[in-house]
Amino acid sequence: MSGRIMQAARCPTDELSLTNCAVINEKEPQFEQHVTVRNLSHKFVFTLKKHPSVKSGTIAFSLLQRKWAGLSIGQEVEATNYKFDKTKQCISSMTVEIDFLQKKIVDNNPYDSDKMAGEFLQHFNNQAFCVGQQLGFSFCDKLFGLVIKDIEAMDPSFLSGEQASGKKPKLEIGLLLGNSQVIFEKSETSSMTLIGKAKTRESRQSIISPDWNFEKMGIGGLDKEFSDIFRRAFASRVFPIDIVEQMGCKHVKGILLYGPPGCGKTLMARQIGKMLKAREPKIVNGPEILNKYVGESEANVRKLFADAEEEQKRLGANSGLHIIIFDEIDAICKQRGSMAGSTGVHDTVVNQLLSKIDGVEQLNNILVIGMTNRPDLIDGALLRPGRLEVKMEIGLPDEKGRIQILHIHTAKMRQNELLADDVDVKELAVDTKNYSGAELEGLVRAAQSTAMNRHIRASTTVEVNIETAEKLQVSRLDFITSLNNDIKPAFGTNQEDYASYIMNGIIRWGDPVSAVLEDGQLLVKQTKNSDRTPLVSVLLEGPSNSGKTALAAKIAEDSQFPFIKICSPDKMIGHSEIAKCQAIKEIFEDAYKSQLSCVVVDDIERLLDYVPIGPRFSNLVLQALLVLLKKSPPKLPPGAIMDSLRQPFPAGPSSEPGWVTSPPLPLEKICPGTVQLIHRPNQCQCH
Repeated sequence: MSGRIMQAARCPTDELSLTNCAVINEKEPQFEQHVTVRNLSHKFVFTLKKHPSVKSGTIAFSLLQRKWAGLSIGQEVEATNYKFDKTKQCISSMTVEIDFLQKKIVDNNPYDSDKMAGEFLQHFNNQAFCVGQQLGFSFCDKLFGLVIKDIEAMDPSFLSGEQASGKKPKLEIGLLLGNSQVIFEKSETSSMTLIGKAKTRESRQSIISPDWNFEKMGIGGLDKEFSDIFRRAFASRVFPIDIVEQMGCKHVKGILLYGPPGCGKTLMARQIGKMLKAREPKIVNGPEILNKYVGESEANVRKLFADAEEEQKRLGANSGLHIIIFDEIDAICKQRGSMAGSTGVHDTVVNQLLSKIDGVEQLNNILVIGMTNRPDLIDGALLRPGRLEVKMEIGLPDEKGRIQILHIHTAKMRQNELLADDVDVKELAVDTKNYSGAELEGLVRAAQSTAMNRHIRASTTVEVNIETAEKLQVSRLDFITSLNNDIKPAFGTNQEDYASYIMNGIIRWGDPVSAVLEDGQLLVKQTKNSDRTPLVSVLLEGPSNSGKTALAAKIAEDSQFPFIKICSPDKMIGHSEIAKCQAIKEIFEDAYKSQLSCVVVDDIERLLDYVPIGPRFSNLVLQALLVLLKKSPPKLPPGAIMDSLRQPFPAGPSSEPGWVTSPPLPLEKICPGTVQLIHRPNQCQCH
C-alpha cells in the first residue's frame, strides 16, 4: 500500500499522550497497528491508536513525540503501514534514561525500578520503540520523561526454539514484548533516586578510566600499597550501586599517605587522580590554606568543597567523584590545643575540615587524600573511620620495588640504546639497600651526568666532543661511581661515621679480642636468621681507651647491615635533655625503617651526663634509653619480601685492642657502650 498524506495534530487528551501512540480517527480503515511517518527525509515508527475525537485526515502526536520527530501542528507528513519482522526485531533488552518530566516537581523518594519495569511492560506491551525516542510515563502518580538509549534484539535462534547462541545484535527499531527486559538509568542531570535490580547500566560501569594502563603508572615498588588502597577506597565505588546500597555500605572518604620523604606519596596521589573518571583533582599545599585575616583560612577550606556540595544537592547519588589532595597536611591539621600562645587559626581550620568531610551535612561524593611525613602531628579526630580512614605507609622500597623503579627511570635509555650491556639492574637493586625512589632517580641522573662528562672537553672553553658524544652510553662503572661518591641514602649507612673508629685496624693481641669478634659474628647471624629474636642487645664494658668503640664499629661493619648508625654524644653537644631524647628517638625510628639495622650507642655515660659527684646522671635520657633499648621493632603485614643479604663490598681493615663482651643485658647500670642489633623478620619496608 502506498503512503497517505496527513496533517500532524495535537493529542486530544492527556491520557492519550501518555500511551506513546500516534492517534488517528477510528474511521481510517487502511492503517494497521504500526505506521511509518515520513518527515521530509526522516522516518519515524509509531504504534497507532484510534479515537473518535481526532479529525479524519489528521494524525495526532503528543508534545514529546512532536519534539522527537521535529513535527509542528498542521505539518503534512506521509504515513505508511509498517510490519515488524518478529524473527529479527523483537526487543531483548532496552535501556531507558529517566528523569522527572517537570523539573520544578521533584522529590527525594526512592523509586523501585523493578516495579517500574513491570508497569512499563504492562503499559507499553507490543509497541514500537526507536533509539532516541522520547515519551512520557506515569508512575506512582508522578510524571517522568523517558529517552530510549539502547535496544538489543532477541537471539534469533532462541525465538526459533533452538539453543541460544549468545549474540544480541543492536536495533534502531524494535518491538517490545512481555518478556523483554527494561533497564532504567538516571540522566546525568537527574536528582531522582532509583532502587532495585532493574536499574542503571551506568551503575555497572567502572569509575576506572577504560583506557588506563596500570603498567604505565610510573609507580615502582608500591604494588601492594596500591592494591590495599584500591581494596579499601575504590572497591565500593566500582561495585554495582544496587548491591552496595543493599549492603548499607558507605564509601571511604579519606586516605592518609605517610612515610619518609622521596618514597612516592605525591606521585601515588597524582596517579590516583589521573586513574579515576572523576572531576579534575584539586591539589592544595597545606600552607596555602592559611591566611592572615580572621575567617579567611576557614573560607578557603569551604571553597574546596563548594563544587562537591553544589553537585550533590543538584544530582544526589548521581554526582561525580570530587578528589581533593592535601600535600603537607600536617601544616594545617596539627593537634588542636598543641600550639601554646597561638591565635587558634590551626584549630578552627581543623574544625572546618572535620565538619566538611564527615559533619552533620556529610558529603558522599568526595575523596580527600592527605600526605605527610609527620603523621604524629595530625589531630586524632581527623584519623578516625569516616574521615581519613585509610592510613597507608609508603615506605622504602624492597629489592623487587627497586628493580621496578630502576627499570622505569632507565626505560628511555634502554629504548634508545644508550644503556650499556654491562648494566645489570638487579645488581644495582641489591647494592642500593635503603634507597628511596627519589634517591634511585637521583642515582640514574648522577650516572647520566658521569657518562656525559666523559665527552666534555674543558680547556679555555667548555665544548662537547660531538664525535664521541654520538656514541654515548651509560655504563656499569658510571653507576658504581655515582653509588660510591654522589648519592647516599638518607636512611642508610654512613661509612664515614664508623670508619674513623677503625682506621688503624684491629690488633688481635689475645683471646679476649678474638672472643669479642667471634661472639659478635654469632649475634649478627642470630639477628639475620632467627625469627624469634627481632632485637639483640650487646653490652661492651671496660675501662677507658680499651677499644670498646672500635670493636663495636668492627662488628657493625662486618655485619653488612643496610642501616648502621652510631649514636654518639659528640653530635649532641649543647643539646637540652629533651633535644637529646628526641635525637636518640629519631635514630631508633630510622632504624625501624630498615629490615636489618645496627645502632651503636657510644659513650653512654656522656649521653647520661654522668659525673661521680652532684646530680650523677640525667633521668630523662636514661628513661628514654631504657625504653628504646628494650622496644621490639614494629611488625609489618605478613608476606613482605625480604631483601637479599648479598655483600657488595669486602670487609675493611680493623683497629685497636679490645676488651670483653657479655651476653645481652638490660641497661640498668651506667656502662660505657652498647650495640643494638635489630631484625624485622619477613619484612621489607618500614612501619
